Parts: sequence; structure tokens; C-alpha cells
Amino acid sequence: MNISGVIRVAAAVPRVNVADCAANAQHIIEHSKALAEKSVRLCVFPELSVTAYTCGDLLHTDSLLNAAFSELHHIAQATVSLPMVLVVGVPIRIKGTLQNCAAVISSGRIHAVVGKTYFPNYDEFYENRWFTPAESNSTIFEVDGVRFGVEICEDLWAPVAPSTHLALAGAEVILNLSASDDVAGKRKKLHRLICAQSGRCCAAYVYSSAGYGESTTDLVFDGKAIIAENGTIVRSSPRWQTGGFDEVTDVDIYALRWERMHHPNFTFCAGRENAGREFTYIDVTPSAPAMPVGKLCRSVNPHPFVPSDSDELAERCEEVVSIQTLGLMRRLEFTRCRSLVVGISGGLDSTLALLVACRAFDRLGMPRTGIMAVTMPGFGTTDRTYTNALALMKGLGVTMREISIVPAVRQHFADIGHDPEVHDVTYENSQARQRTLLLMDIANQTDGMVLGTGDLSELALGWATYNGDHMSMYGVNAGVPKTLVKHLVGWFVAGETDETVRATLLDIVATPISPELVPADADGNICQKTEDLVGPYELHDFFLHQFLSYGSSPARIYALASVAFEGVYAASEILKWMKVFFRRFFSQQFKRSCMPDGPKSGPVGLSPRGDWRMPSDASAAVYLAECDALAEDANGRQE
Repeated sequence: MNISGVIRVAAAVPRVNVADCAANAQHIIEHSKALAEKSVRLCVFPELSVTAYTCGDLLHTDSLLNAAFSELHHIAQATVSLPMVLVVGVPIRIKGTLQNCAAVISSGRIHAVVGKTYFPNYDEFYENRWFTPAESNSTIFEVDGVRFGVEICEDLWAPVAPSTHLALAGAEVILNLSASDDVAGKRKKLHRLICAQSGRCCAAYVYSSAGYGESTTDLVFDGKAIIAENGTIVRSSPRWQTGGFDEVTDVDIYALRWERMHHPNFTFCAGRENAGREFTYIDVTPSAPAMPVGKLCRSVNPHPFVPSDSDELAERCEEVVSIQTLGLMRRLEFTRCRSLVVGISGGLDSTLALLVACRAFDRLGMPRTGIMAVTMPGFGTTDRTYTNALALMKGLGVTMREISIVPAVRQHFADIGHDPEVHDVTYENSQARQRTLLLMDIANQTDGMVLGTGDLSELALGWATYNGDHMSMYGVNAGVPKTLVKHLVGWFVAGETDETVRATLLDIVATPISPELVPADADGNICQKTEDLVGPYELHDFFLHQFLSYGSSPARIYALASVAFEGVYAASEILKWMKVFFRRFFSQQFKRSCMPDGPKSGPVGLSPRGDWRMPSDASAAVYLAECDALAEDANGRQE
């Protein structure tokens, strides 16, 4: 599926022959043709890739320089029909000096050359011996409306890299032609530098460095093809390759533009740092139209809130739990509360809240008996969740209370004239409000406060009873998406020494998510499963991430979700639940407008005092209409 707002780029590392310009040019031509077949639109080759970087004093010989200039034109002519912009490294004589340059080529034309502005002239490098630095780097190129800038090797290592000014002047992609030799530990430092620069510039950074074939008289070059996007490495070539190779990806220009728009300091900085600087803009879009890209050439994480790497996930869990813990600790200190009241259902959210409460009390040196854990069985409570709630409270050493809400709710039904056999919203919400009433009164009774258990995903969908479980004195899970909750509980399992608590936590993780507000089935099993009613939380968390992090439209979210969940959900399912997401997200804003305090613990939040400020009566019509149009289009393709 084609996704708008992306451009396919490549970092190419061909094999070179030192001082053999004809052979090197041929490698570049062949490599370019192969990349064009992959629908690459913008490609960068290494520094001095026409001559090879390690020519030494041969760089001051007429024959080599003439050959390089001739082969540069040969490359342009040989790639005239390719629907691609290529940038190659070549020495060029300019005004009586020799400069280390990048030549920008498309449609058979050499549009411009960009000279290297900062030279390494230390340790193993002697570039001042051969080259004169360029006076400035102020040219920005454009292909298909995407702007890119070029810098060369050491430019990146300068305290203020040329790419900084180029990005502030509009470049969304930075290409770097490099010749970085290999010494132990250097590659990690390079990765960190590229990540940092792409993040500071809010840009993609495409880095290509000289590889196999360079002289090994004193140095070894294993070649590097690295692509970063806004502070994250998205492609990095394997090491120690001996042939030509490349890394290809689709850069998300849409996301980069949103980041720049969303963070005004980028614009402010551009106005200050580029004041008085003049830039030249050149459109180098090939005359041949871009080839269809077909399948997206980048992964789309279906679980954006959950790191896929186990070590990173463990670190994320520790960070989030620590944020929750410190937030609760400070609230307890400030209010001088020695008592904390929390409702325990035997489900994931209340379990996480209780575990965080225990951790906060331990760190404050307060006895866990000050935690009033209350289980309140109702009409839909199953033996599984009831048993788990009791076992967890007992195992953690908190003060346990059990209060059945059935008699009070039956009386309430009689008071308002509701038939208890009618399992409608009144039937369900009466139970949720009764539980909150009990918790609030117990908090008054014990001079404490009620700890909320609702999570970020529930806030997004409004999956809470207004003035019921919607309300508390502090919502410790308010910043935690549902897809991360089970991993956080699992993280506690790893550190738990009590085998009964461990077993209980593992069973809670495996229990279907449910509010348990309608009776169980004949076998005592949960029959009201939340994800059957509002849709899979992994989809909703994906929608939430794309909408809040990038302001994505339904069309873009659908396109990305189709890639992320390929083979997991059919198009009709994605569209069905996306419409539910937008309908509920807009209609339930009134609940978020008066949500309790709670710590932000991840990249997005929904607090009306912080991340998300939206009118409670905003219309979802534009978004729902787009969902309907997408569904109609999908149905039309299937017929």
C-alpha cells in the first residue's frame, strides 16, 4: 500500500579500486540502476567515491583529476533515464584550488557541487595537504517537494555542523558522504553522533562511508551505510562486507514535518541562527516520474508503547514504575496521608496500582498496612478474579477489606425503579458508582485518599463510568497505555520472591480484560470481555499513538496499521475499530476535561492540564467521514 508523505532513500557503498576512476564510475552506475529498480528516489555514495578516498598525493596529479571529471560526466549521462537523484563524491578544481566535493546528479545533469567545509587534519588524516575547504555550505536541493542538504564526513563532527543550518533552512533529509576508517569503538560513537544530529535537526540523516577496496596501507575501511530518523537509527549495514552493498528505507517526511511544526523552538532557532544567512534552493526532481514504491520499505511497530527488545522493555518498565512511584510518594508526602484506599478487582489495572502503592509505601518507610485494599464483589465477579484479588492482597501484606456491593445496588435499583434483570448501562454504572462511593467514604473514614486505577487507553476511549471509577484523588495509571500494563505487572513478577504472589500475578496477566459488570456464564467464566465491546487494545493504542504523536489522519493511520498488523487483522476490522476509536475519543472528551491528577509516564498523555487540550463538544464529523470513505473504498476493491 502506498503511503503518502514518504520518500525512499538509500546509502550505497560500492566496492572501489584506488585511482581507477573508470571502474569506480561503472560500479556507481550499476549500483544506481539496481537501486532505481527498488524505487529509490534519493541515493548517496561515499566521499571521493569516483577516485577512492585513499589516493594520497595522486590527488594532485592532472591525470587523476581529469579522469575523475570525465567519469563524473559519464555517470550523469549513463543515469540520465533513472528516476533518481544520486550524490557522489569527487575532487573538483575550483578557482585554482582543489575541493573535496559532493556532486548532485539527476536526469543526466550535474546540478551543483557542494564542497567539504571542515577537514580532519589530525591523527591518520591529512586532508589539508590536498584540499582547500569550501567557504560555505548554503545550497538546499529539492526532489518531489522534499528538501535535502549535503555535508561531507568531518562536517558532521564539527561543533556546529553545516547540516544544522541546512535543516533550519528547510532541509528535511541530510546526506553525508564519508570516508571513516575503522578503529575499535569508533562505530558506536558514530552511531551516537548520527542519532544526535538527526534528532537535533529533526531530520533524516543518510550516511554512506567508504568501504572495501580502499587502500589498506595504514587503514582499513569496512564501509558503513547508516540511516537515522529524528534521533533513531532505522538502518545500519552489517560490518566487514567485501562487496558493494546498500541500505534502503522510506523516510517519513510527514512525521518530520509534524515534529517541526509541533515544537516551535525549531522555528525560533531557525530565525535566530540563520539570520543574515542566504541559501540557494535548487529543484533536482528527475524528469522521469518516481516508480511506484509498492510495499512500504520500513517496519511499522504495531506496539509503539512496548519496546520489542527485552532489555529495553525491562528498562522502560523500571522507568514507568519509578515515575508512578515517585509521583505517588510526593502526593502522599504533600497531603500527609498515612492511608491509601484502592479498589482491587483482580484485574490488571488495579493490580498495577496496588503494586505501585506498595513500592511507594516501602520507599517512604511506611507500613503496608496503611494501604486499604478493598475488594467489592458484584453481580459479575467471577471466582477467578475474586480469588486472585484476595490472594494478592494477602500476599502483599496490605490491609484487606471485602464489601459486597450487591445489597446496596439492589436497594439502589429499588430506589430508582430499575429492573435488575435489565442489564443496561444503568445496571452497569450503578455498580461502578457504588464502588467509588465506598472507596471515597473509606478514605474519609481512615483520613486517607483514593488511588485511581484507570489507564491511558481507557481515558482515550472514555471506558470509565463518569463519577464512578472515573474519579479518584490520584490516578497513578493515567499515563500508562493498556498494552504496557501487562508488561509492567510482569516486570513486578520478575522481582517478586513470594511464590504465591508470583503465581497470582501470572494468572492476573492471563485473565481476559473485563469490567465484570454483568453476570458470568453458566460455568462461572467471564462473559463480558472489554475487547469484544470496544475492540482490541493493541489497535486502539496504535491509533492513539499515531493520532497524538503525529496528528495523523484516519487515512494515514489506516495505511500504517495495514502494514503493522498485516496478517493479524483484516482491513475491515481495522476500519471498524478505528471508527469506534474516533467516535469514542471525541464523544468522551468531557471525562478527560475533569480527570484527576496523575503522572505522565510515556511519550503521550491526555491530561487537560498538559498534553491534550480539546473542547468537550468538538465534532468528530471530519474524522468519521474519512473513516466511512476508507471503508467504502475498501469494500469497492473487494467486490
